[in-house]
Amino acid sequence: MKDEAKKPDLVVFNDETKQYDAALKPYGTSASSPVITPLNTASWKNDGIQRVNKQLKSKFDEVKKEYESLLLKFEYNDLIYNAKFSFEPIFGETYYLYNNKNAEPFLSIISPDQCSFDYIGSFRLNTDKMWEKIEENK
Repeated sequence: MKDEAKKPDLVVFNDETKQYDAALKPYGTSASSPVITPLNTASWKNDGIQRVNKQLKSKFDEVKKEYESLLLKFEYNDLIYNAKFSFEPIFGETYYLYNNKNAEPFLSIISPDQCSFDYIGSFRLNTDKMWEKIEENK
């Protein structure tokens, strides 16, 4: 079957419905119609990008800080559980970590002001058997 003659570009004809439907279009279809200008969304996008970046950076910094805290707890626990001690620590008590002459860590009940060992830090064992570093008052 031969195609019908092609309509000029000026004529709005819908080939599917076989109807003229210029009045149904949501945009102007003639040369005298108002110009369609796209909205400038650059400032909206830039504002959104800045807000998202700030929020993600804030969350990243939060997660990074928590990760560093967990890593430090792991390192202290690893150090203490591999240290030498010949007693069973009691939950909630304060213990002191030192290095001996061979730079090997050992745990003691003797506080740093009562001895001259190479002091590393003060620790407390919690009920989860996790060692927590006690911050020193300076």
